[in-house]
Amino acid sequence: MEGDAGLVARARAGDESAFEALVRRHLSAAHTVALGVLRDPADADDVCQDSFVAALQQLDTLAEPHRFGAWLLRIVRNRALSALRKQRVRAAAPLEWVVDAAGDANPGRDAERSALRDRLSAALDTLPEHQRQIVLLHDLEEWKHREIGELLGMPEGTVRHHLFQARRALRVLLKSEQEKEG
Repeated sequence: MEGDAGLVARARAGDESAFEALVRRHLSAAHTVALGVLRDPADADDVCQDSFVAALQQLDTLAEPHRFGAWLLRIVRNRALSALRKQRVRAAAPLEWVVDAAGDANPGRDAERSALRDRLSAALDTLPEHQRQIVLLHDLEEWKHREIGELLGMPEGTVRHHLFQARRALRVLLKSEQEKEG
């Protein structure tokens, strides 16, 4: 598999398929970063699309092509923060990242998953933005602590601490919700 540096070089030379490969490779992580900031899947989609266009336009300014992913995710995060500032008054919609992998209809299971998604979304909304991003990147996208630290500009140990604190807060919130229901 060709690395990011090779794909960047080909994209700079005008190979559209190389940039498409970069998009496919980094789209999921970009969407997770945007979703972590914006909380709305449609808004995250818009920011991702805008960010990839900006990345293509600025590709010649990338000093370290092998670090395309980190560079792109900084663009995504900055654009998501800008979009968030513009829409502070708008209420955030629930996360839609829990999907039914089986595809078969089961109303009971679907209702249970919907309730779980709502509880998780509400619990994630209580976290500070950086903790929400860390949880989503680590637990959903399976990023390493070091990679998250590079993206967010914090030491690896700080990322670990925030992940621990966020998980603890989520456990407390979800447990209290469960006790209210039961």
